[in-house]
Amino acid sequence: MIRCAIIVPCFEEETTLPMTHRALSDTLRVMIDGGEISSDSFIVYVDDGSHDHTWEVITSLSEDAYPSGADKTYVLTEGVRLSRNFGHQYALLAGMEYVADNCDACVTIDADLQDDPTVIPDMIRAYKRGAEVVYGVRSRRENDGWFKKHSAHAYYRLLKTLGVDCVYDHADYRLLGSQALATLLQYKERNVFLRGIVPQLGFRQEKVYYRRGERKEGRSKYPFGKMLEFAADGVTSFSVIPVRMLFWLGLIFMATAFGVGIYVFIRYFNGETIEGWTSLILSIWFCTGVLLFGMGILGEYVGKIYVEVKKRPRYKISETTKA
Repeated sequence: MIRCAIIVPCFEEETTLPMTHRALSDTLRVMIDGGEISSDSFIVYVDDGSHDHTWEVITSLSEDAYPSGADKTYVLTEGVRLSRNFGHQYALLAGMEYVADNCDACVTIDADLQDDPTVIPDMIRAYKRGAEVVYGVRSRRENDGWFKKHSAHAYYRLLKTLGVDCVYDHADYRLLGSQALATLLQYKERNVFLRGIVPQLGFRQEKVYYRRGERKEGRSKYPFGKMLEFAADGVTSFSVIPVRMLFWLGLIFMATAFGVGIYVFIRYFNGETIEGWTSLILSIWFCTGVLLFGMGILGEYVGKIYVEVKKRPRYKISETTKA
C-alpha cells in the first residue's frame, strides 16, 4: 500500500489553514477509505518563518490529528517550523527532505487552495501506472488578470528559448515518487528553481489537469517584485545564454563603431563638416545603457556564484510537532 505525504508550505496563513486542512484531510480520507493509499499517509505543514499565528494553528491541527480511540476522524498531521523566512522554494525542500524516508510518494501544494486538491487521487493513479513525476497543470487561467496571464506565458516561452526545460502552466503542484524525490534531493545548489530542476530528473512523467481557483482566504505572498526575482532565478539558474548574448552584442557594437569610423574619415577627407552633437550624445547614452545592462547580467551570475561557493545551509529547522 502506498504511503503518501502531502507537503504544504505556509507563510502567514493562519486564516487559510483551517479551510486548507479540511480540504486536504477530506481528500486523503477518501483515498484511505477507498484503499488507494495506506492509513498512515499524512500531511506536513512547513511554517516558513511566519510572523502571525500560523505555527500555533499548525500545532493545534497536529494535536487534533491524534484523537483517542481506534476510530481516527482526522488524518495524521505534522508540522515543521523554519527558524526564519527562507522562501517558498526552500520551504518545499525542507518538507521534502523531512518526508523523504517516510513515504512512497509526496505531493506538494500551496496553502491557498488555488490548486485543486481533488485531483490528488488522479496523481496517485498516475503514480501507480509507473509515473515517478506527475505535474498538476492548469487547464485554464480564468481567475488571473490579463497581465499576469500573458506575462506568465511570455515567461514560459522565454525559458524555452533560453534552453530551460519547463512545463507550461505548472507551478509547484506535483507528485514525486520515492526515486524521483531521492534524485531531486541530490541537487545541492542554493539557487533553487524547482520548476526547472524537476523536468531534468528524467523518469516517467505525466500530467493531470485542473481548473485553478481563487484564493479562499488571506492575500497573495507573491507581490510583483518577488515574482520578478523568482523569474530572474529561473533564467539565471539554468541558462548562460544571456552572458553569451553580451559577447555577440559586443561584437555587433564593435563592428558598428568600425563602420562609423570609416564613414567619419571619408567625410573628413572630403572636407565636409560633421554635425550631429545630439546624435553623438544619444549614442553615448545608448552604449552606456547597454554596458550597464550587460554588467547587471554579469553581476547576477557572479552573485549566484558567490552564494553557491559559501555553501551556507539552505534552511534551518527550529522545531517540529513530532514527539
